[in-house]
Amino acid sequence: MSIAYPANAITGRVHLKLENLQPSGSFKSRGVGNFILQQVQAFDGKNAQKSLHFYSPSGGNAGLAAVCAAVALEYPCTVVVPLTTKAIFVDKLKSAGAHDVIQIGESWKETDAHLRNQILPTDPGGIYVPPFDHEDIWDGNATMIDEILEDWFDYLGDAHDRPSPAAIIGSVGGGGLFCGVAQGLFQYPLWAKKVPIVAVETKGADSLAASLHAGEHVTLDAITSQATTLGAKQVCKQAYDIAARQTEDGFGGKGLVKSVVLEDAEAAMACWRLADDFKVLVELSCGVSVAMAYLDGGKRLEAALDRKLNAEDEVIIVLCGGSGVSLDQISQWKQQFGWMFDDGKSDVLKDS
Repeated sequence: MSIAYPANAITGRVHLKLENLQPSGSFKSRGVGNFILQQVQAFDGKNAQKSLHFYSPSGGNAGLAAVCAAVALEYPCTVVVPLTTKAIFVDKLKSAGAHDVIQIGESWKETDAHLRNQILPTDPGGIYVPPFDHEDIWDGNATMIDEILEDWFDYLGDAHDRPSPAAIIGSVGGGGLFCGVAQGLFQYPLWAKKVPIVAVETKGADSLAASLHAGEHVTLDAITSQATTLGAKQVCKQAYDIAARQTEDGFGGKGLVKSVVLEDAEAAMACWRLADDFKVLVELSCGVSVAMAYLDGGKRLEAALDRKLNAEDEVIIVLCGGSGVSLDQISQWKQQFGWMFDDGKSDVLKDS
């Protein structure tokens, strides 16, 4: 979807990749769906005595994507979630057709350990569905680049001198989306050495930025951001390796990954602005990427890219979606954070 941002936002054209329209409401349907499909295809007809049953340790968007994919392929999917999981998510999982939703453990780590150590050993057909750290998931997420390129060429025509995007902007949690976008770009030499990925996180869920700053793959002590669906204390190793790579071979060349960390308030501002301007609802985890087009009239994005944008520049934002949002939630964010902006709608934070 190509959109025209208001006058006080980014200079240039913005295109949204509407992953919020996936069956589960987020990009997770690509990667998690592909993982489940590969498992089914590998299993099909090989063992008539064993029935596949998928198990996801995520009460968020990955769990919902697992349920949607498994149900579509007519296999059961059980989701195991922490006791702190909101009732709205549990209800969504059940409504989507989850075989069961088991609440146990005070944290995701405890929940995941219970699934791996207590539940899966009792089910010979049980398949663990990772939320983000698997090659099949990255392969599935990479398909959005195929679609973006197809749309891009349709949009600009077949001219050999067609420009490449100024940037592809996407949120980073566990790193599955980032790995998929990078992998997708790597398949197209035309873009692989030219198109920067702006990898955006919220402060307090910024495990990629923390790792890049430390120069090694590190784990956050805790998740303190309200963007809980970005809340992986450690980004997957593949994502860190891609972002940290400083070679000139293929994607990952020097300078092509731009790590940006924003405040929860800035992500929230983008959520209510997107709702006001384009009638689209997204979670904070998605809004943090959209914020790059709003903040300081696009100057924050220019700073990340280290260059001035002009009216001919084209920017792609992956609208990764997410099911944990409502009009009430948008209103609450505006009440909580609106005072931090000049007029409750401005794109510039007040001086503190």
